[in-house]
Amino acid sequence: MSKPKHPRGLDETEAQAIVSNLRVSPRKLNLVAGMIRNQPAGHALNQLAFSKRRIAGAVKKALESAIANAENNHHLDVDRLVVSRAEVGRAIVMRRFQARGRGRAARVEKWFSNLRIVVAERAQEEAPAPTGQEAA
Repeated sequence: MSKPKHPRGLDETEAQAIVSNLRVSPRKLNLVAGMIRNQPAGHALNQLAFSKRRIAGAVKKALESAIANAENNHHLDVDRLVVSRAEVGRAIVMRRFQARGRGRAARVEKWFSNLRIVVAERAQEEAPAPTGQEAA
């Protein structure tokens, strides 16, 4: 006997990629994740490619992984993918110390983050129907 299969937590039109222990604070990573939320996947990749933030390269790599998962594992159309969620969470915090004057020490905290990117396939938006005034 074995345990029953774990049900899939995502819809049939969604795929995800998870990156654990990124060496950046969650506050800084959330700024980059906020840039790509609710953006089409191609547009989000361009934004990350030309971003000046150091961690944007790792986020771009995670987004490319989510797009590849959608295409290869779930057979979704790459041209219709949208970044539906980009969730940032706390991971470990390494605590170090820096020597200060008079025998004292100051704590240095090195934050790590977790990142979860979910891409979803959206239906094609049709062009709005022309109104009577434009047709005349």
